[in-house]
Amino acid sequence: MVGRAFPQVTDRVHGWRFADSGGHMARDGQVPWPPSLMAEYTAKGYWRGVTLGSLVGEWADRYGPRTALVDGDRRIAYTELAALVDTVAVNLVDLGLRDGDAMLVQLQNCWEFVVTTLAAIRVGVVPVMALPTYRERELTHLAAHVEAAAIVVPAVWRRFDYQDMALRLTDSLPHLRHVLVVGDPVSSRAIGLHGLLSAEGDAQTRGKLLDDLAPRATDVALMLMSGGTTGLPKMIARTHNDYEYNARRSGEVSGLGPETVYLTALPVGHNFPLGSPGVLGTLMVGGRVVLLPSPEPRAAFAAIERERVTVTSAVPAVVQRWLEYYEPGRHDLSSLELIQVGGARLAPEVALRVTPRLGCRLQQVFGMAEGLINYTGLDDPSDVVAETQGRPMCPDDEIRIVDDDGADVPEGLPGELLTRGPYTPRGYFRGGVHNAQSFTPDGWYRTGDVVRLHPSGNLVVEGRKKDLINRAGEKVSAQELEDVLYGLPWVARAAVVGVPDDEVGERVCVCVVTSSGTEPGLAEVRAEFADRGFALYKFPERIEFFDELPLTDIGKPDKKRLRVLLAERQKA
Repeated sequence: MVGRAFPQVTDRVHGWRFADSGGHMARDGQVPWPPSLMAEYTAKGYWRGVTLGSLVGEWADRYGPRTALVDGDRRIAYTELAALVDTVAVNLVDLGLRDGDAMLVQLQNCWEFVVTTLAAIRVGVVPVMALPTYRERELTHLAAHVEAAAIVVPAVWRRFDYQDMALRLTDSLPHLRHVLVVGDPVSSRAIGLHGLLSAEGDAQTRGKLLDDLAPRATDVALMLMSGGTTGLPKMIARTHNDYEYNARRSGEVSGLGPETVYLTALPVGHNFPLGSPGVLGTLMVGGRVVLLPSPEPRAAFAAIERERVTVTSAVPAVVQRWLEYYEPGRHDLSSLELIQVGGARLAPEVALRVTPRLGCRLQQVFGMAEGLINYTGLDDPSDVVAETQGRPMCPDDEIRIVDDDGADVPEGLPGELLTRGPYTPRGYFRGGVHNAQSFTPDGWYRTGDVVRLHPSGNLVVEGRKKDLINRAGEKVSAQELEDVLYGLPWVARAAVVGVPDDEVGERVCVCVVTSSGTEPGLAEVRAEFADRGFALYKFPERIEFFDELPLTDIGKPDKKRLRVLLAERQKA
């Protein structure tokens, strides 16, 4: 799967926008693919030369009165979705937003998220996926980095005043001109988004105007955030060409079709529920998207039963909670055919419980907003689905597994995953030093994931390169130990982190939420690892119990926060 070497791309331009010979606007900071590869990806049909915004009208023509979106009591047909998108797009233009402008989108899972995002994309305004958990520090960073002209937020959500925060941003960022608000109340300094749902003139005239303003397929369609849990997020510019393929191919590999009913309960601003295959992949085939603001089991199960959901996506922590909460006599999940699990590695012991308990297939998904997505096959044997995280979805996804010196490791041994391909950008947007660290001169993305090749040809994720505990020079994989813990009957959730130690550098600390209320001692936990033949340096040296583990916005254990909590306990 190792591909040929391509020359480093060094041509750059300066300024957020510039006009090329065709009069279109390009974006400084967007690292392009080499021209030869662009031609190759087009010739092979990966890149179709269509923009995501133009697809909305095609969906309306093809699927008409079928339901596209469900948000509580609000049901939106494909024809209505197209009309709403065009109307909001025209009003965004009337506000002075143009091709090349950026707009932060910080909304929970709601129909307004889908309409606003597609409306912006329709006219070349770039939606930047600002997650609901972000606050002023992160938003200021994002808005300044892309010189955002607008931000769309809920008025208040989960008792937090997003509108007030957004208005404060406009005081310090002169280029941030517009605050769009979903819900009430709306400040006199902001614009109610629902006021943009009507426009003068007929639909045909609006459509012609928008077609004239449409961006090119090679332009940036949207920006996703890097999935790191430390520091400020890096921005990933995804073009219409590559992200359309991302969603389309993901839907094919996942078996989506017109009868698909997809439940979106993870934050939709993430790549997984947005386009892998997510909302976009479902809409592309005429399916129905059910939007839910939280994967909380009671609400999720009620939505599955009410809407006859067939597919949903989750992270391991969510799957754990669903398995614990489910009662066959109380919940009807008979419509559910497939649960896709990604965001972190699912322990094999947990994976093997999904089908017997919930009655649906499991598909493991290992991907990244930076590009490469791997899926277990829908016909893979159950042991392969449980033990692996899938294979690259595109024939032209290139991967290498390398050691610390960048040399390919022997097949079957673990190493860092490097990748490049038709939907893996060649650098972060205005990435600077991050691009030098994360991308090789010939375009390989250093994922930071430690993987090995399974005999099936699938990848097995061993953990993060930076999630290794350095104990006296010996490297301990947190993921390896977590897999053991999830196989113990008294463990509901677990995370393993390194804690500072003057003698050996770091020691292994096990953080556990118990399922039974029992709290075994450290000696009992160490005995479990001894019984499994682990090297002594991998044995846990500290155990801490929690009522709940702190989680990141996507549902992974927040190890940065855990280390802070452990340090506080150490001082107490």
